[in-house]
Amino acid sequence: MTAAQSVATAPNVEVATDHRGSWFPTPAMIGTRLMELRKRRGIMITILVVVVGLPAVFLGIRLILHATDPKSYGPAGGADIFTNLVAGPMNVFGFIVAALLGCTAGSSDLSDGMFRHLVVTGRSRVALYFARIPAGLTIIVSAVAAGFAIICLVCSFAAPTTVNYDGVNIPHGLSLSGFETWAGEHPVDVLCSFNTNGPPPVNVNCGGPGQGFKGGPSGPTGQPPTAAQLKAAAINVAAHFNNYEEYSVLFLAPSLTLMVGSGLWLELVAIVGFIVGLGLSSLLGQRTVSVIILIVLEIVLTPILATARIPYMTNVQRAIVGIATDHLEPNGLARVFGSGNGPNARSNLLPEQTFVAVIVVVAWLVGWTAIGAWRMSKRDA
Repeated sequence: MTAAQSVATAPNVEVATDHRGSWFPTPAMIGTRLMELRKRRGIMITILVVVVGLPAVFLGIRLILHATDPKSYGPAGGADIFTNLVAGPMNVFGFIVAALLGCTAGSSDLSDGMFRHLVVTGRSRVALYFARIPAGLTIIVSAVAAGFAIICLVCSFAAPTTVNYDGVNIPHGLSLSGFETWAGEHPVDVLCSFNTNGPPPVNVNCGGPGQGFKGGPSGPTGQPPTAAQLKAAAINVAAHFNNYEEYSVLFLAPSLTLMVGSGLWLELVAIVGFIVGLGLSSLLGQRTVSVIILIVLEIVLTPILATARIPYMTNVQRAIVGIATDHLEPNGLARVFGSGNGPNARSNLLPEQTFVAVIVVVAWLVGWTAIGAWRMSKRDA
């Protein structure tokens, strides 16, 4: 009887199962990948400077300027600052640094010459790839959360006391009747600044002394209207042309609902950037080209294709993940590729249903994860 047969027939001998071929990474594997990424000081400093340092410095300067000269510099926080910071720098730069981290995680073993050493351990290559996902997401999700928390705190506690609508400071939360009353008391501001779908309905001096009059049926040479005429015209303008509707959606400080939704949306954008960067760099086997491709996609191609109407290409445009995440942006934020945060802020975006946008995002996450894992499993050691 051979040794193998004796072991197989022995009743009290247990044969240990080797789990090294499992696709699921162990906590030790994830921890090792996390430690390796954290030791890359250049990447870590870049992430912290971009998603935490930039908003902190920007808001800190605004706080100092407003504290030293409040008449010349407005409040540091508020709705406009929040919406533009979140939809602008935090969204775009968050995607880019997440993609940079993903590209680093997907190609570092090859560039460092460590891939062969990982393979000879007997661990599943798919598990080695999957271990990078929670490790990298721990870093980028925490950094984005820290930067976003700074924005929320400053924009909530340093918000202005009046709403700025069309360049005019108006008390917040007025009803329609209150809005009309305020308009009647400030007719020049309303007639010169609010939307009238054309010239003001009466002649009004919008440029100060000696600047002449504009608007009204009699043109620039017309006589100044009476105070009663100005008041009536201002009330009419305030109540129509969507002025009150656009004013009513403005807020002094971001609401809790908007902050929660915006935070989750920013994390989704960062997760997409990391997963796509990880898969693309694993496919190409290098970091630099992958980073350049994703920067071009985010900064050049996506803004153009988000609003362009190209015949027979609309479905291809809708398949771009940046356009899909733009459609998932919470209501109340400034539009990512453009300006404005009112009800019609997304009117010039390529139409896309929310369900379709969700499917596109999921497809990119699953697809690039599968591509990256497949490429690692087939790469020569």
